[in-house]
Amino acid sequence: MGADYLRRILTARVYDVAIETDLDPAPNLSRRLGCRVLLKREDTQPVFSFKLRGAYNKMSQLSQDQLAKGVIAASAGNHAQGVALAARQLGCKALIVMPITTPTVKIDAVRQRGAEVVLHGDSYSDAYLHAKSLEKDQGLTFVHPFDDPDVIAGQGTIGLEILRQHADPIDVIFVAVGGGGLIAGVATLVKQLRPETLIIGVQTEDSDAMAQSIEKGERVYLPEVGLFSDGTAVKQVGEETFRLTQKYVDGMLRVDTDAVCAAIKDVYEDTRAIQEPAGALAIAGMKAWVAQHGASRADGSPRTLVAIACGANMNFDRLRFVSERSEIGEQREAVFAVTIPEERGSFKAFCQTLGGLNVTEFNYRISDPRHAHIFLGLQVKDREQAHAIASTLSQAGFHTLDLSDDELAKTHLRHLVGGRSELAENEQLYRFEFPERPGALMTFLSAMNPSWNISLFHYRNHGADYGRILVGLQVPPADQSRFFEFLTRLGYRHWDESKHPAYQLFLSCQNS
Repeated sequence: MGADYLRRILTARVYDVAIETDLDPAPNLSRRLGCRVLLKREDTQPVFSFKLRGAYNKMSQLSQDQLAKGVIAASAGNHAQGVALAARQLGCKALIVMPITTPTVKIDAVRQRGAEVVLHGDSYSDAYLHAKSLEKDQGLTFVHPFDDPDVIAGQGTIGLEILRQHADPIDVIFVAVGGGGLIAGVATLVKQLRPETLIIGVQTEDSDAMAQSIEKGERVYLPEVGLFSDGTAVKQVGEETFRLTQKYVDGMLRVDTDAVCAAIKDVYEDTRAIQEPAGALAIAGMKAWVAQHGASRADGSPRTLVAIACGANMNFDRLRFVSERSEIGEQREAVFAVTIPEERGSFKAFCQTLGGLNVTEFNYRISDPRHAHIFLGLQVKDREQAHAIASTLSQAGFHTLDLSDDELAKTHLRHLVGGRSELAENEQLYRFEFPERPGALMTFLSAMNPSWNISLFHYRNHGADYGRILVGLQVPPADQSRFFEFLTRLGYRHWDESKHPAYQLFLSCQNS
């Protein structure tokens, strides 16, 4: 089977539409990590991602009768653009089913290439089921985004180019993983020609279907996936991609959203190009791998690492969120909640304790006659320095919470510090994720008991596929059972933050 894939990759038809992308040095990343970093620039393809390789290789082998009837695909965006471009090149009709949560830039790009777009569901898996139904009804040929030998072979040409472009030893190649088509193709090719090169897959912590499947030895189905990296938000990987990944891939890594944001910034600093979250996944994984395994080989020489920068279809509005979180993802910023005495001279003493540290954020509002609660951001070298700062402040008599890895603090509380109200009786604080589409807020309000009062509401549009909402609801104790029924009926992801220590410090009046 391996030899068959080798033949498929060597004979794949991709260059009618794709280009051989550069393998560029990343000098800033190389210097910071202490090894040689090379970026495979699939973001420079005509559709700004690698997906057109597999789509065109599949479609170029369809019969004239199949092309005459047309093709259908399900995609979060990049595969859709590849299918649309291939359809235009081959002169056939293309119908693309995309999740409602797909970034507008990808939807517009598909339509501009002449394909018809149908929006359905919140994830790729939802769109896939609808596309399979339309396939039967309309007699179209389905072009799978990853679980197809011809698609896998088309993506495998990336591995062939990497080995041709860098004849010297490569220690590790890092690959973003959604459904597994890219890593299956690259790993199958590389492992047969240079078996000593490690292939490492990278996924986000909240969309890790392949990592979980490898760990359990069988394909798993995730009921929910995170949507920040929409290009890899797949609930279940393919049968063939799972088989090939099991056989040829050396390991899987998970990274969080902040690490991805930091990787987007890293690539920008080296290339002046902006990756979408899925496009930066491999770079984030590479950084995590070096932190675990070191930058040098056994003989002391620097490793050579390749990361596939696989896509650049980024919504511009999302950059606001990326910029805000990248410093924390790089571990260059730490945020703290610090309590100091509400008395003359204490602020000066606090600043003296900080010494020459660079303050990135400072939020404070008087709210208590005895204590002042401060939300503090500081520029740091790494997490170890952040822990040391927290310890220094505590030893100086200032109670300190390190919130650098706290989602509630980073997303909401930094914008709401000081908002106590004696009127917020029986307040419960909940964090919600709403689908970012019209009607989501009305669904929430309609489901809510009209006798409950909204005492706090915080939302900021980050250009993501879902909105992060912080809500304070005044619910009488007698209504608790009905409140939990409301949460279940609503169906939105939610977290009870009423006991969160930072909320108690900055917002709650019930424990002040």
